[in-house]
Amino acid sequence: MIRPILTVSTGTLISRLLGFARDAMVAALLGAGPVTDAFLVAFQGISVLRRSVTEGALNTALVPAWLRIRDNDGPAAAAAFAGRVLGSVSLAMAAAAILIGLAMPLVITALAPGFAGRATLELAVDSARLMLPYLAFAGPVAVMMGLLNAQHRFALAAFSPILFNVALIAVMIALLTRPQDAADAALVMAATVGFAGVLQLLMLTLRAGGEKLAAPLKVSFDAPMRGFFIKGMAGMVANSGPQLLIMAGAVIASSSPAAVSWLYFANRLIELPLGIVGTAMGTVLVPELTRAVGSDDKTALAHAESRALELAVGLALPAALGLIVLREPIVRTLFEHGAFSQADSLATAQALALLALGLPAHVLVKALSPAFFARGDTATPLFTALKGFAVAVVLGVVLGQIAGATGIAAGIALGAWSNALALIRRGAATFGLSIDAVARRRLPRIIVAALAMGGGLWFTTAVAWPPALNAHGVAQAAILGVLIVAGVAIYALLLALLGVINWADAIGAVRHSPPGDLRR
Repeated sequence: MIRPILTVSTGTLISRLLGFARDAMVAALLGAGPVTDAFLVAFQGISVLRRSVTEGALNTALVPAWLRIRDNDGPAAAAAFAGRVLGSVSLAMAAAAILIGLAMPLVITALAPGFAGRATLELAVDSARLMLPYLAFAGPVAVMMGLLNAQHRFALAAFSPILFNVALIAVMIALLTRPQDAADAALVMAATVGFAGVLQLLMLTLRAGGEKLAAPLKVSFDAPMRGFFIKGMAGMVANSGPQLLIMAGAVIASSSPAAVSWLYFANRLIELPLGIVGTAMGTVLVPELTRAVGSDDKTALAHAESRALELAVGLALPAALGLIVLREPIVRTLFEHGAFSQADSLATAQALALLALGLPAHVLVKALSPAFFARGDTATPLFTALKGFAVAVVLGVVLGQIAGATGIAAGIALGAWSNALALIRRGAATFGLSIDAVARRRLPRIIVAALAMGGGLWFTTAVAWPPALNAHGVAQAAILGVLIVAGVAIYALLLALLGVINWADAIGAVRHSPPGDLRR
């Protein structure tokens, strides 16, 4: 699985890095205040809905169904099924976008009740309406991406979201060169978000549309299609755990000035490792496990689930520790520019440390959920996601009263662990999670290596960062880069010394694994 996971991870990494550049420019252009809060609430609302559909939600329902039809009835039947899904989903998403646009004042009030009676509400409503095309085209984009993933053609689907950030960054560069009212700039950026959705669909359609992956195009809401939609909706909610939790945090924080912005920027840093590891594994594991379940290959099932768990712990745990240790250097280097103050940096860094505690749980959910999806079970991940959401809301309200944005972040992290632990218990009780002997040997060593790396990085940061506080921004960025490289090097060395991985073998596996259609 390493070749396709690296393919999806690379596309996600580039998109997330461009997202950081985008967010740094948002912070510099708008700062942290009412205008930024309005734009970010609108953006998060639209983004959560879109990402719920595109980042694996339809993948969980479409890929298993498409593979079963192709294997049992042939490619023509699979293409006809995909054509019905594409037509029906496109119409449903367009209708949903129109209805949401009409009800947008109520939607924004529900998302940010603290905006009621303020000019911030009107700006958030206007911004969200301009972003709606981005949501409307999520349906056809998700279907095209799912069909490509089912055929192990991961690259095109993984790299297409880059267009969104490129478009938004280009517009913000133009806005920074011609200073104007912050509210007007926010509306221009919102309109660009809407246009970017069109660009992504055009790219996928032009590249893959001529291959008749979904033909003929039809709209149908008969019993089989309704069953598909029910599973798709359940998968959408189950796969959106991290986004739902941060949206819950935004709702709770909306009555506190700038708290929405602090949580948003902190969460963006969490989304980098979550996207690289979690989204990639979820995308690749669903078709892999579906094939193993369909052929009743218990060895393949155990292998896939064990390697997924190793990757989840082995990448998410050191990433979480690195974000906790380097929280202040990272936030100050990325965001403390222009209107984003030192106080904003400190508040964002505190929220980041608490959110990072939930990162391993988010990635575990992404690694464990495909085992249920491959068996046609979308209800269990849905139930555990809703349970985690409820825990996050209750604890976020309670802890938010005590510690503000930091308390809300702690509630979000605890909600993520509630989701992950419930999923582990249900999986063990339902079908038994298949962990092989190699994973049982490696996992404790991975944890030891990550903890040792965290300790070494903490000591190095305590020595190297204080002298950089008064240095130029470029010097700070260079020191941060050295600290990150040092952390990665320490961890890689410890993994080798503890016998977790042989790096020569790992590189050889990437070079010699069958490429298939990954570059298409």
